[in-house]
Amino acid sequence: MNYRRLFLLFILTCAAGRAADLPTLWAERLKSVVAVEFYTETETERRPTVSYGTVIDRNGTIILPSIAVNPRMTPDQLKEFRVYRPGSSTGVPAVYLGQDALTGWHFVRVAESIRSELTPITVFAAKQDVEPAMAEEVWGIGLRNKDEDFTPYLLGSRIALVQSLPQRTAIALQEVAGPGLPVFNRAGEFIGLASSSFGQSFVQFSRMDRSGTPVILVNVEESSAFQVATEVLPYLGRVPTNVFGRPLAWLGADGLQPVDPEVAKFLHLESQSAVVVSDVLEDSPAEKAGMKARDIILAIDGKPLPRLKPDRVVVGYLDREVERRAPGSPMTLTVLRGEQKQELTVMLGDEPRLMSEAARKYFDRIGLTAREFVYGDAVGLRVKAKGATGVIAHFVKPNGPASVAGLRTDDWIKEIDGVEVTTFAAAAQKLGEIEADLQRAEFVMLVSRGGETAVLRVKLK
Repeated sequence: MNYRRLFLLFILTCAAGRAADLPTLWAERLKSVVAVEFYTETETERRPTVSYGTVIDRNGTIILPSIAVNPRMTPDQLKEFRVYRPGSSTGVPAVYLGQDALTGWHFVRVAESIRSELTPITVFAAKQDVEPAMAEEVWGIGLRNKDEDFTPYLLGSRIALVQSLPQRTAIALQEVAGPGLPVFNRAGEFIGLASSSFGQSFVQFSRMDRSGTPVILVNVEESSAFQVATEVLPYLGRVPTNVFGRPLAWLGADGLQPVDPEVAKFLHLESQSAVVVSDVLEDSPAEKAGMKARDIILAIDGKPLPRLKPDRVVVGYLDREVERRAPGSPMTLTVLRGEQKQELTVMLGDEPRLMSEAARKYFDRIGLTAREFVYGDAVGLRVKAKGATGVIAHFVKPNGPASVAGLRTDDWIKEIDGVEVTTFAAAAQKLGEIEADLQRAEFVMLVSRGGETAVLRVKLK
């Protein structure tokens, strides 16, 4: 009995010692987190955004989660980045470096004046790559809002599940950190980076209506899920060299879907995952390598696609295998076509011009931002990219003349006043002339939406 009491006393003493260390660990690790504020300028408004970030190097480089920036925004619409230390009301200027396609992170670099006060998260990395264990105790940092000076607070929980999605992701019983902020173990070692919060489903019952209505609740300020350190540390060096994140590797296989379990069983693919190609894009590396629609991708460079659950996760795995490579790199794909396996060697290309890189111009009197037609538009509209003309309605001002006429965002404008739109420059010139003519009462546009065309009469008076 005395031995049991001694053992219990030893355990309690060790636990108390660990708890006593937490304030010290907290103070040190707080130097690796920041809040980042910036403004998004659209055609009609200027909106502030605040995101949480983690410091990754001595140069003041900070990573923000992918959800920090609206994907429809272009880099030149992101203005006045400022970085705040936890508990501070004073921001320091920073510059936007771009987004990495593989990780989804946005990179920001803060001015030199506070870099010495920041500590890269790599300082707290474990000496060995050890995945968090089930039921392991973990903790992290949350930050309050700007009106509370981004006051930091402690979050903690235990690991409930570790799964490949396709990045190795741990899910805790409760929230453990703000999205984009680090997670630590009891020893203070960095074990992961919090992801965007998972939605939780609830059933809401009304006194008037006994039928259950599902409700999705999402905590945007805290997260219970985090990518483990082995999915974070190897990619911290992927700092973009330009705001568009180029170079971007491109395969050109579209509409990828996991093979249905019943089909997989019929094809004797129960032990691995497989991906069906719905379409092969025009002039893409995949097309040049001989890939066909309905090919089933089984392996990359001789390595079978891993068995992942849920089944759709394997599509993300394949995308990441492309994104981690550079344009010009070879990729050997084993595909099943009919009953025959074939080896296709694809030389990855450079991603065609992105929508975020496309030229655009806003016409306030018309209430329209016209955007250059790019390859991605042809894919979305399921038309040939070669020879495609026209411009895209990137933004339509609510209640403006174009909106009242029936124009919608992403409509394809093919003619203006009966004249075919051959180039973006021609469209911009024509719309500019209409905009400047204050005597002009109306004009017409031929637009396409969902494969159907319509003539819209835009009244300017």
